[in-house]
Amino acid sequence: MVTVYAIKSGADDRIYVGMSMNIEKRLKEHNSGMTKSTKLYGPWKIIFTEKCENWESGRQRGKYYKSGAGKEFLKRLVP
Repeated sequence: MVTVYAIKSGADDRIYVGMSMNIEKRLKEHNSGMTKSTKLYGPWKIIFTEKCENWESGRQRGKYYKSGAGKEFLKRLVP
């Protein structure tokens, strides 16, 4: 089982979408600066997760959340 997740930056309104088998470990990696694309914008907070059966279905859902419509959906989750 894979988890598609969205995290929001504490530095600005940036939203990052990714996939992981271990969401807690992955969030720690984002917040400790181990991920090149997110290290300058922490701290990060999880705003959305979705479980998927396999990597391929997770990839398809991740692509949706990275699209314009998907990003708008995620932005509405954050006050």
